[in-house]
Amino acid sequence: MASLLQVALQSWSFPIWLSFSTLLTALLYLRGWLRLRAAVVSAIPAWRAGSFTIGLLLIWLAIGSPLARLDEELLSVHMIQHLLLMTIAPPLIWLGAPAMPFLHGLPQRFVQAVVGPLLREPLVQRLGRALGQPVFCWLAATAALVGWHIPAAFTLALHSEAWHVLEHTSFLTTGLLFWWPVVQPWPRVAVSPQWSILLYLFLATLPCDVLSGFLVFSERVVYPAYFSASPHFGLSVLSDQELAGALMWTSVTVVYLIPAAILTARLLAPRSSVQHELAQAELRHTTVSQSSPRGLDAV
Repeated sequence: MASLLQVALQSWSFPIWLSFSTLLTALLYLRGWLRLRAAVVSAIPAWRAGSFTIGLLLIWLAIGSPLARLDEELLSVHMIQHLLLMTIAPPLIWLGAPAMPFLHGLPQRFVQAVVGPLLREPLVQRLGRALGQPVFCWLAATAALVGWHIPAAFTLALHSEAWHVLEHTSFLTTGLLFWWPVVQPWPRVAVSPQWSILLYLFLATLPCDVLSGFLVFSERVVYPAYFSASPHFGLSVLSDQELAGALMWTSVTVVYLIPAAILTARLLAPRSSVQHELAQAELRHTTVSQSSPRGLDAV
């Protein structure tokens, strides 16, 4: 354990720009959230702000902390990075309902002069609707997951800093896309049928199950680059690979099961209680929209 920490700390340098951008994003969100709370106490509950902040922290841990320097030593650590960026941080970010806090946190002149007109552009709205389609979100996330785990692409990202950054960016971007139809964070988003989201989540587990099963049950090392890494915790390269596959399978299963269970409970709930919940949500969104910066009412 001590040697592993030494490797991480010796090769780690504090990521100034990443840390600055993460902190600035958090401050803008919290600034807008506090303004909304001052106008409407129940607009965005405190747990949503906490969820957004934790999501940002997990992104920083995945790509900016000493953990990021261990991905060349252990495939299991590399897998933890991928899971944080694709599976865990994105739903936490969307649960923070970031749209309205950012609109209130950014300088109001900038929002009225730039953000508002941009969001009202027909091309931008059509692009947003296209990117939010569940089929596109599923395909994008699956392509990123499978594509970057092809041995040639994986090795390229492991040995090239530029490709490594692109890999992490694609994981985070497609992770946000994937969770968009599930969490549906925007105040006026069109709600998809809940039974279709259950199917969406089930189909998303299939490529993860295939990949994790391949890593666990393969009798050869899939990524030879790890042969040059020093053994840690008494793990052989093959054992580390099996652990990485097991981490993917268990994490994806548990994380996807949570929204599936919530949606199933809603489907089985009495229709009147579901309608009441939707009515309350619509009331909150309407109240928040009325406190939006001038010029954004039509967004």
